[in-house]
Amino acid sequence: VQLQASGGGLVQAGGSLRLSCVAPPDHFSIYAWAWYRQAPGKQRELVAGIGRGGETTYRDPVKGRFTISRDDPRNAVYLQMNLLKPEDTAVYFCNRFILTPSTSWGQGTQVTVSS
Repeated sequence: VQLQASGGGLVQAGGSLRLSCVAPPDHFSIYAWAWYRQAPGKQRELVAGIGRGGETTYRDPVKGRFTISRDDPRNAVYLQMNLLKPEDTAVYFCNRFILTPSTSWGQGTQVTVSS
């Protein structure tokens, strides 16, 4: 299943964006979910994850600036991004926290932060 992220855009450094992702309803609540990003020329990396009980984990460079949340009744995962930096520029994807070789990816949403 490919998940479609939305909410990206062009923002100045210091600005904010809120990304959204709606997943298929099948068993949404039993999975941990995550946001990933891929900058040009770099590998895709985990940005933030959220467990079934709401526990969260963040990549060090985004700690204190990004907040991941989930809304199980809406089958949605969000990423609130504050104090954005140019190095946050990337395509952002949402997916399950646990990836497998058969995991498929949606198109992602572009986030561009200008200095």
